[in-house]
Amino acid sequence: MRLVFAGTPEAAVPALDALLASDRHEVVAVVTRPDATAGRGRKLLTSPVAQRAAEAGIEVLKPTRPRDEDFLTRLREIAPDCCPVVAYGALLPKAALEIPDHGWVNLHFSLLPAWRGAAPVQHAVMAGDDITGASTFLIEEGLDSGPVYGVVTEDVRPDDTSGDLLTRLSHSGARLLTATMDGIEDGTLVAHPQPADGITLAPKITVEDALVDWTAPALRVDRLVRGCTPAPGAWTRFHGERLKLGPVRPAPDGGELAPGELAVAKNAVLVGTGSHAVELGEVQPQGKKRMRAADWARGARIASGERLGL
Repeated sequence: MRLVFAGTPEAAVPALDALLASDRHEVVAVVTRPDATAGRGRKLLTSPVAQRAAEAGIEVLKPTRPRDEDFLTRLREIAPDCCPVVAYGALLPKAALEIPDHGWVNLHFSLLPAWRGAAPVQHAVMAGDDITGASTFLIEEGLDSGPVYGVVTEDVRPDDTSGDLLTRLSHSGARLLTATMDGIEDGTLVAHPQPADGITLAPKITVEDALVDWTAPALRVDRLVRGCTPAPGAWTRFHGERLKLGPVRPAPDGGELAPGELAVAKNAVLVGTGSHAVELGEVQPQGKKRMRAADWARGARIASGERLGL
């Protein structure tokens, strides 16, 4: 089939690579989000998908809005049979959905109807799910509500960050998306409606959502930090400034620490929660690089009894 691939972040690149490697399909163009500024220098950066497409010599379309008539006209000229989608990042209007004969088929990183929305992997980690996965479905105008072609499952490991889990899902999902394209082409695959039960939502995780509440149980703190790693990044306050946090781990002997209270040893920094203490991993003070928590405490001359969250 002639395919126009839509995607933006690094997690979409394995799927694009898998389709480029397929001997049954031809990726004739890529749709991605416009270049955006990033970093302290506010440099204009192209998306990882756009970079990979340029390397492969494929036409790249960067509509400001997918409803723009210039974009729709070009898409009609290309005349794709199907448009596979992975984390494109913009809502597709009906006019665009109607162009390919086989529609737009999304690879979504959850077992639908669970975790519909922008941050399914983060929410799966934060909720403590034991199993998650990826689904391919036909895009409709609703939020991730279209009929499902296929799924693949993935265990959530006890120490998984959302970044770890997304990396694995991006590769297993790439294989699923390619197999879905194969089944659509030869007519052996039929999409089935999602069940009405089991719907959960996964809205985007904001910086405010990633603020650690030290009165919460240690298990909840652990899941929040891992779910927000690498983005948007869990954080707390210390002496009125923001302190970013890497994954924590249960402390074997935290003593009796109040929520947010620090216990500083030579090679470890413990912090109290609403249940038992956890050990900080890496931290990033405001305006500085990431470092081991023990190095941070030593350099900043932090004493036991000081508090996070203030």
